[in-house]
Amino acid sequence: MTGELVIAIAERAVWVILLTCGPLLIVALVSGLVVSIFQATTQIQEQTLAFVPKIIAVLVALVFFGPWMLARVTAFATDIFDNLVRYIG
Repeated sequence: MTGELVIAIAERAVWVILLTCGPLLIVALVSGLVVSIFQATTQIQEQTLAFVPKIIAVLVALVFFGPWMLARVTAFATDIFDNLVRYIG
């Protein structure tokens, strides 16, 4: 196994991680921004108001994007396991 191959596998792994986490992070960012704007305009400084909508939004996004995320991760794992002999040998 060469160094270039290890770097290529690690690069692909990081790319899969970014693709699978990206939608959830964007949803959390947008919902946090909306809640922050709402808090700033109404001057409500309740701590739980900042977290509960983000948690609910991320859970809904996880239900929506979950199958796609699982397909990406399992495709990567399947590719690694299928080519394991080629990578080691």
